[in-house]
Amino acid sequence: MNRLVNIWCVGHVSYSNGLRLQKYIAELHHKVTTDTVKDTLLFVEHPPVYTIGIRTKNYTDEDEKRLRALGAEFYKSNRGGLITFHGPGQLVVYPIINLKNFTPSIKWYVCHIEKTIIRLCKQLGIEAAATSDTGVWIGDEKICAIGLHASRYITTHGLALNCNVDLDWFKHIVPCGIEGKGVTSLSKQLARNVTTDEIVPKFIDAFSTVFQCNYKNIPKRQADEICSELSLPLV
Repeated sequence: MNRLVNIWCVGHVSYSNGLRLQKYIAELHHKVTTDTVKDTLLFVEHPPVYTIGIRTKNYTDEDEKRLRALGAEFYKSNRGGLITFHGPGQLVVYPIINLKNFTPSIKWYVCHIEKTIIRLCKQLGIEAAATSDTGVWIGDEKICAIGLHASRYITTHGLALNCNVDLDWFKHIVPCGIEGKGVTSLSKQLARNVTTDEIVPKFIDAFSTVFQCNYKNIPKRQADEICSELSLPLV
């Protein structure tokens, strides 16, 4: 495997700053034609935030006010999919990769993200599956939401895997606009506390196997330079 992916465990970061990081790295892919720009996986946790994608089905300004009143932020983004929730205890992964380094197909990419999560769950003894609905499911309960964007085969946004997130936040929405379905978490399935820190290495292992790539941690100097340029706290 000669594909190399940078791993950047950003940690806790606001949704808006997460967007800025994604945009910065994606723009490097578009601007720089050499191989110095590496495909990157950003691992983050967000404070409570509801986000909607390019389809805003059934959500009004009043709904936004109602959700903000719960103590969460609310953002509209350019990802695919409908409304979802991000919060502490949920591992959010933003792959900023050039699909031309893999397979230049969005369908292929979504399928391999699903396979990554299914493989990770299997490592934990959980049987998960992809269905005709987006994301990865355990029966009728979604354990991982997927919402993507791609421009000239450079991907942004990504996936949100429920580890030990408070599932009550999802009761205020119809997650991803899919009626009659629920949500679950790794902690709920395993009847123990499963943290994002526990899952990060398992995700990296599953991703590198499914996407047939090697990986390395992003150099701290490079991470610090990016944070400094964006006026973000050093992480």
